[in-house]
Parts: sequence; structure tokens; C-alpha cells
Amino acid sequence: MNIQAEIKKVIDIEINALSDIKKEVSREFEKAINAILNCRGKVIITGIGKSGIAAKKIASTMASTGTPAIFMHPSEAMHGDLGIVNSSDVVIAIGKSGESSELNTLLPFLKKIKVKIISITSNKNSPLARTSDIVINIGDIKEACPFNLAPTSSVTVSIVIGDAFAVVLMKLRNFKVEEFAFFHPGGRLGKRLNLLVSDIMLCGMENPVVNEYDNIHKMLMVITEKKAGAVSVIDKKSRLIGLVTDYDIRRILEKGKDIFKLKINDIMNKKPIFIYENEKAFTALEMMEKREKPITILPVINKKKIVVGMVRMHDLISIGL
Repeated sequence: MNIQAEIKKVIDIEINALSDIKKEVSREFEKAINAILNCRGKVIITGIGKSGIAAKKIASTMASTGTPAIFMHPSEAMHGDLGIVNSSDVVIAIGKSGESSELNTLLPFLKKIKVKIISITSNKNSPLARTSDIVINIGDIKEACPFNLAPTSSVTVSIVIGDAFAVVLMKLRNFKVEEFAFFHPGGRLGKRLNLLVSDIMLCGMENPVVNEYDNIHKMLMVITEKKAGAVSVIDKKSRLIGLVTDYDIRRILEKGKDIFKLKINDIMNKKPIFIYENEKAFTALEMMEKREKPITILPVINKKKIVVGMVRMHDLISIGL
């Protein structure tokens, strides 16, 4: 057997199945989209076997893109989970043959609840199709399985239809990237769009600050204790007037100067780059990295120009930005 050729054959079969379903797109697809868009409740997606796996994926995609959706196992529904369904919901039932006993046993109860049913099936004369309000006919799909039995191409088609529904609904709802990020707080995009500098910065007792009139010894103690590699220099009103970093100290020592004979004002950078506490943490990372000479810390101030913290590149990277 030519393994590479067989793999390509399977891919070609599934590509052809997707090309064929594209030709089946009709008013029924539009009706399904409008039914979901106007749904006052949630979208419940159900299916058994491989169709059930496709249903789980579609529910997950919809839920994360602005369409409240959940998966309901048809057998579990007959043992209590039917309680999650109410008349304001829309049910999407997936079944290639439309003849699955587990799914068809559930259908009469869904009709009693008066829920709108959308079916995705290749058999428009099946019990599933006859019971549905809207039928998405996927046609006579050739499976990639050599016996044309194992659900392969049909599952791919069902998932792609679900993806198409989710994406169109996103556009119709004007779903924004900020909303996507909110639903994905654990992902990189979510962190980049949700986390603020104030969520990450060293603050309170951890914030490395010294007064402009403090001595060098205190400055060195603060830099060492706070482990930020720098210290913000503030005036009497706690406003930022300078910054001293490890680099500044090394530069003085390399020149052979006695650092303890100097004042903080002699060492500090009098025009430090800073960031506001309500800016995004990812903005802080970009400010550090995109400079001609990258830096590893940023003093953080509030709207009143008062120093409220310090953000370190190490912390930004460690949280996955």
C-alpha cells in the first residue's frame, strides 16, 4: 500500500464532500440562521455517536462566539436532561441517516415542548427530517471509509456547517474581538485583551519606590528587597520624577566613582518611560520589546501622575502574553 497516496485519497474524498455541500446551500440554511438569531433562549445541539461528537464541537464553537449553546446527549435527555429545554430554545439535531433510535425517541418530547427543531441529515424522508421545522439536507455523502460506512466525510460536513452557522451569526451579531477575548480569558488573545497593567504590576508594599531626597544606601536596599531591578524616584506628592535601574548603578561603578558620595538625583534617569495602570498589560510588553534598546521594567502611574506600581517583563512573559 502507498500510505501517502491513501492519505491523499481520504483528503480528496472529504474535500469533494465539502464541495458538494456548498451546492446544497439554500433558503433552508438562511431559515436556520434566522431561527437561531431570533432565538430568545439557547441553542441545544444533539446527536449520537460521531454526530454527537460533531454536535459537541459545534456547541463549543457557538458558545465561544456569541451564540449561547450547549450539547445535550439524546440518551441522557431521556433520563432527566430534557429539563434543560424550554420553548424559547432552538434544537439542532444531527443524524446522517435520520433513523437513530436514540435521537428519534427524543423528538416527540421536543415537539411537546414546542421547541423549534433544525435537523442536519442526508435523508430528507427520515423520521428526523419529518419531525423538524427546518431541514439542512447534506445529500448522499460518500464516506472516506473504504466500506462507505464509518462516519468520516459526513462528520466533516456537519462540523463545517456548524462553523458556517457560527461565523455568520458572529457577523450578524457584530461580535467583536473584545467579546471573543472575554469568553477566552485563559487563552493568549484573552490575556492580551483583558489583562491590565494593574493586574500584573508590583504594587503596595511590593512597589519599589524611593523619595528623591533618600540616600543611596536606602535606594540600594529597596532595589535589592523588591527584586525588580529598578526603583521609581518620587517627589513629595508621590509623582514620578526619575528611575534608577541596575544598569544605571553598574554604569556608575564601571566609571570608578564612589556611589555613596552621590545623590539619587545624580544617578537617575530624569525622563523615564512609564505606563498608566489602566492600560493593557500587552501594551506594556510591546513598549518594552519594541524599543531600539529593549527594557525590562516600567514604572506605573495613575491619572494623577502618582506612582502606583512597577511592571516587569518577566511577569508579563510568565503569564503567557
